[in-house]
Amino acid sequence: MIVQTIGIMDVYKIKVMNVEQARQVLKQNGFFVDNLWNVYDVKSRYNCDDETAQHILNQALTNDATMEQVWLSIGIFAEMENLKPKEDEQSN
Repeated sequence: MIVQTIGIMDVYKIKVMNVEQARQVLKQNGFFVDNLWNVYDVKSRYNCDDETAQHILNQALTNDATMEQVWLSIGIFAEMENLKPKEDEQSN
């Protein structure tokens, strides 16, 4: 029987690989994955646990002001690309 030990760097590489694989699957299915937020983004600025950081990210990224700004930006950049809105989907 061969016993293989896995070091902390190996575990980190596996996690990174799994995250990259997940991103690829999502991207292949039409999701934008080039700007993902992580609990470490919050924890790098505030002392909190992962659960609190997730809650903060949820509130920051799903509030009405953020969503409104994203839709506004999508509209601006779509117009810059000379895209025309679909008739039945002009308002969100």
